[in-house]
Amino acid sequence: MVENRPLLTFFQHTILIFGVLLVVFPVYIAFVASTHEGRALTSGMLPLLPGNRMIENYNTILFGGMRQAGGVPVALMLFNSMVMALSIAVGKIAISLISAFAVVYFRFPFRMLAFWIIFITLMLPVEVRILPTFEVVANLGMLNSYAGLSIPLIASATATFLFRQFFLTVPDELTEAARIDGATPFQFFKDILLPLSRTNIAAIFVIMFIYGWNQYLWPLLITTDPSFTTIVMGIQRMVTVAEGQPQWHLAMATATLALLPPVLVVIVMQRLFVKGLVETEK
Repeated sequence: MVENRPLLTFFQHTILIFGVLLVVFPVYIAFVASTHEGRALTSGMLPLLPGNRMIENYNTILFGGMRQAGGVPVALMLFNSMVMALSIAVGKIAISLISAFAVVYFRFPFRMLAFWIIFITLMLPVEVRILPTFEVVANLGMLNSYAGLSIPLIASATATFLFRQFFLTVPDELTEAARIDGATPFQFFKDILLPLSRTNIAAIFVIMFIYGWNQYLWPLLITTDPSFTTIVMGIQRMVTVAEGQPQWHLAMATATLALLPPVLVVIVMQRLFVKGLVETEK
């Protein structure tokens, strides 16, 4: 029997509403700032209601570009970030699925050693191995390219570990039934493991997409061509001005646009994302 406690329910909902307002209010202020002209934000009185310059400001940054960001339109920055984030997310999932499948279902020399070497790389973030990685990318001629932006970041020990742990929960009877029916290893992987891994794939896709979207240091190092500027790099350049003041209204409009793709990905894949994180029985 579920006990009805109105006071406790009210208290819980109050905390939730306060938490939502605490998170959403800065985003709302950024959106409001993006709809005003520049001097409205430097006058000392922060507006709390949207202004009448929304269309003009967003049109300026989307298609006109800003001098602080190298004159690159934000539409191109968004495209670059989207290509990079999707390439990293899809690449990490593909490589991790294959690696976990090989480690779990194939017997070869030093199999567990290979897995633990992959797992140990969790202690080596991009910043630690950035110099040798940059040298390899430069020697391969991948500077100022989408391949250089994404390929060095697609290997994922985290995703490999998570898929391995899931594959270990697949009943051996299922593997034996597939073998009796004459399924090849690839057919077993494609027709059985992939459908069972759908929720895990969705959860990892959301995490890795946001990881790729928020990358700043790596794109900053390997791109000198302004046409490969990502949205995070563009925002940093807009707010870093040597002389004068940043155009905060345009910077806030860019930040608002940069927020939309990750939010949309989370909203669209929310159900599978949550299910993939909390589901324990397959």
